[in-house]
Amino acid sequence: MSVGFPPSAPGDARRATDMLERLEGLPAGVYGVRAVGTLSREDYETVIVPVVEEARKEGRKLRVLSEVGPDFHGLTPGAMWEDLKVGSSALRLFEGCAIVTDTKWIRESTRLASFFMPCPVRVFPLGEREAAAAWLSTLPEGPGVSHRLVPESNVMVIEVAAPLRAQDFEALAQTADTWLATHAELAGIVVHVRTFPGWENVKGLLKHARFVRDHHRRVRRAALVSDSRVADLAPALVNHFVHAEVRHFDYADLDAAIAWAGAAPVQKVGDAG
Repeated sequence: MSVGFPPSAPGDARRATDMLERLEGLPAGVYGVRAVGTLSREDYETVIVPVVEEARKEGRKLRVLSEVGPDFHGLTPGAMWEDLKVGSSALRLFEGCAIVTDTKWIRESTRLASFFMPCPVRVFPLGEREAAAAWLSTLPEGPGVSHRLVPESNVMVIEVAAPLRAQDFEALAQTADTWLATHAELAGIVVHVRTFPGWENVKGLLKHARFVRDHHRRVRRAALVSDSRVADLAPALVNHFVHAEVRHFDYADLDAAIAWAGAAPVQKVGDAG
């Protein structure tokens, strides 16, 4: 769905107050609407479609704030069809979407749907329209992942503080590929995260899988440094799918993890000569 509005209950009658209301006073580049009553196809055609078409012609992205209050009752069947058409054709135009609502099921369904959106989506309570607009106006967000190479041990250390995004793995791949262009391998990768925050959306998950696929055969060891209980299971699971040896360390043991990841492999008797 393009702006996060739910369907209406059967038999809802059209009223004069039913409309999409344009929100004024938002930061430059942020387009905002407020849904009132039961929305029709005409609401989409007169309010949403022109904005999408203008953005497409100008080659610019959309940052949309959608406010859904207690006076919203849903969409007519015609509006649902228009919503699907607009959403399917314009998803790649969206740079960010903020849903401002206190309606529990809309908040929960938006969080679920956001995983499959190609852009950041965040839910805010009613009364926090300004915070939602400020978040949209500051996109793109700063990185939730930072990383550094430790040249003396040939180890990449990754610090994770927010849900993983596609651009995080693009930056990691660039650093790793630059190093691997002049080195045979990375001795190790160390991921330092207190609790695993998941991925921002499916695009981030796919980029993660691609990063592992493209690099795991040139990484000797991987350490997960975390207090998450899930981390205890990671070595047993991941060792079946990646070339690197994987080990879990407690969150406070970052130095020990780096030392382990960068240690030279123990040469077995008979390997030399």
